[in-house]
Amino acid sequence: MKLSHYNAAGEASMVDVGGKPETRRTARAHAFVKMSGEVIAALPENPKGDPLAVAKIAGILAAKKTSDLIPMCHSLPLSHVDIETIVEPEGIRVFATAATEAKTGVEMEALVAASVAALTIYDMTKALDKRIEIQDVFLLEKTGVKSGDFHW
Repeated sequence: MKLSHYNAAGEASMVDVGGKPETRRTARAHAFVKMSGEVIAALPENPKGDPLAVAKIAGILAAKKTSDLIPMCHSLPLSHVDIETIVEPEGIRVFATAATEAKTGVEMEALVAASVAALTIYDMTKALDKRIEIQDVFLLEKTGVKSGDFHW
């Protein structure tokens, strides 16, 4: 298997997507913030504000900055980013969705958004418990690519 981010000399390089057609591309990523029931119960009284609302904003902003964080990512004109959080007995499940009309996919934007949203939840609740864990960051699906859609 050949990795696309290496040139003929084996050096890291940015993929040239200039010859590819622009298509609608979407991606959805997942992260889980494992925390105790006590921390979950304390979410509404958080003195820093609503961790889930702040995580949504942080995730959206992070998706927009992905090419600044991941060296070989192209900057993309994002047409949509959304963060959904679901509070469960064991923690908070984060879903990040990103979409664009571009020559390359948005899976990195969705993964960065999910990761930063999870980190924001951690940051806003860490004073209550140092054992909070961020787990299971992965790509759920991606569409609009030549190689075919991916669904976990």
